Amino acid sequence: MASDGAAAPLGSIDNPVKFQNQDFDALLQECLKDKKLFVDPTFPAEQKSIGMPKDPNPAKEIKWKRPKEISADALFVEDTIGTTDICQGQLGNCWLLAALSALTVHSKLFAKVVPPNQSLSDSYAGIFHFKFWQYGEWVEVVVDDRLPVRDGRLLFSYSRTRNEFWSALVEKAYAKLVGSYGSLKGGNISEGMEDFTGGIAYSLPVTSRTPPVLWRILTAALSRGSLLSCFIQASSYSEVGKVTADGLVKGHAYAITDTDKVARGSEEVLLLKLRNPWGFVEFCGSWSDKCKEWEDMEKSEKQRLELKLEEDGEFWISARDFSTMFNIVELCSVSPDSLEDGDASTGQSTWTISEHKGSWLPGSSAGGSRKYNKSFWKNPQFELVLREQDQEDDDEEEEEDDNDEDEVDKGDEVLKEKNKTETQKQKAKHCTVLVELLQKNRRQNDKINFLHIAFHVYKVRAKRMQGACLDRSFFMKNRPVGRSGSYKAQRGVWRKLRLDPGHYVIVGSTYRPNQPVMAAPVLPEDQTKVEKTFDEKAGPVRASRYLRRKKKVVFLSLMFLFPLQSIFVQFDEDSSGSISPFELSLALEAVGMKCDSKVVQLLSERFLSGEPHLSFCGFVSCISRLRKLFALFESETSPEVKDRGINSVSRRTFSSYREFTLTSES
Repeated sequence: MASDGAAAPLGSIDNPVKFQNQDFDALLQECLKDKKLFVDPTFPAEQKSIGMPKDPNPAKEIKWKRPKEISADALFVEDTIGTTDICQGQLGNCWLLAALSALTVHSKLFAKVVPPNQSLSDSYAGIFHFKFWQYGEWVEVVVDDRLPVRDGRLLFSYSRTRNEFWSALVEKAYAKLVGSYGSLKGGNISEGMEDFTGGIAYSLPVTSRTPPVLWRILTAALSRGSLLSCFIQASSYSEVGKVTADGLVKGHAYAITDTDKVARGSEEVLLLKLRNPWGFVEFCGSWSDKCKEWEDMEKSEKQRLELKLEEDGEFWISARDFSTMFNIVELCSVSPDSLEDGDASTGQSTWTISEHKGSWLPGSSAGGSRKYNKSFWKNPQFELVLREQDQEDDDEEEEEDDNDEDEVDKGDEVLKEKNKTETQKQKAKHCTVLVELLQKNRRQNDKINFLHIAFHVYKVRAKRMQGACLDRSFFMKNRPVGRSGSYKAQRGVWRKLRLDPGHYVIVGSTYRPNQPVMAAPVLPEDQTKVEKTFDEKAGPVRASRYLRRKKKVVFLSLMFLFPLQSIFVQFDEDSSGSISPFELSLALEAVGMKCDSKVVQLLSERFLSGEPHLSFCGFVSCISRLRKLFALFESETSPEVKDRGINSVSRRTFSSYREFTLTSES
């Protein structure tokens, strides 16, 4: 909470960003005053909110009903929150519901996502609100309580008792956040866990630890408030959803909700409690609901464990069986301190958090992996300065080495023994930094379209950057001192690194160049608006426009064209009559116009017009406009404008194109 009466910063849990500019309190009071139930115009009760093709069978028609129209004794929450409140419906979003099941174990974290004092009776107006973490900030999502129903039953998430509706409404709010219910199909558990906590999720191969050590790690993580889940890797797509002889589902997300230990004779048995978000289909091996081991257990011990021998999707499994049957554990820690294998720290966290935003644009800043050495340097670069050394800590988590740093991750985990000598060298470095690279808005329109992403960390001299990006020559001569590992097609990749104090640059990249995070064609009417706006701001240069459109023969000064042609040919290495936008900044510099990366990015958007390469006509047009702008800047007498610099003026001039592009994508 903000102290001394100061308002909490926008995007914090206490002052979240209002999604779609909807104010929950204002809307609630308006509905109560007018004695009407809220109807959300931004997420209508229509097929487009379902986000999947409509079933032509009239018997499978979807209707939208409010909770009290579905169940006469409908409640938002019945008694207490529990894992059995969540059952998966007709949507492949076990990844989200497993994360939600894990969240119910931690009441304080749950209250952040599901604000208290919401009800289907007191001050009821058919409106609810929930909070989710999205790319560095908390967002509040408002929904009405109309839910999709088929044959009188909820189509998607539901509670085991059928009369509790908080989980269905959380699911609806998250569907609204990403665009539709269909956009929730398929995903990684880490996504849901991060968006419910604002923490950092990472994977732990089960066989990388012995069963007792793994059990201690998971027990400590739960005590620190971490969210835990697990799954069995499917060897092929056809294996996903297949139930094994032991009652476990391959390629399916389970929540880990508790750990405990029991005595069996002289033996101490370590147990894990898991939950299948389906609400049924349970493990049937040792220590499961149907096993004989519980028959010899004291009644008091069963009560302590809150043992329920019923088909509710929840079951116990021994750490030994877990280690042989499951492949991956996903952990999400609210604080970087929780990523250690040892006990939770009793001291106050000393982490400093910073966030940076960038974009991959085709031909401008989507340079691809290090294999593409001509364009890798064009990727977004972020400066990192490490000054304070870590305090001595002997119980630090070891990092996995990843030799195939520039290869795409194919899902084959190669587990290696850690080299103790290398580990000691790594621990001798005294600055710990945790880096996570996230790609935005890839879960849309009933599809997951994650690009293969990774980051590399380079050490630089203190004066090397000075606000400018490192050029190609630097990356040709230097190797990274840290990296996220192989390129992975998931929303985020992270790595905890131990580095010497000093200055660094982090480069985030996609595996292949020219892969944008957001790519939508510019509508013809928007293109016309852009050109009109651009002409008004930069001044008309009719000759270059006619050249580009090839509508008229225009005579330009040979003194102007010949030097440009010579420079253009220099960068047209394959004699194709065009140059790569990655080389545009070098060509501009050769002309005598040094522009920063943002200006080059905007120029590429303006003059490529959706094409992958820049023609000579486009190059001439670009230079003509820039010369006009440079001349205007030179003649400017305002000290304020001069102080801003030519790059600042250029960015403002060319930014109108970006605004129209983003408008067309909304």
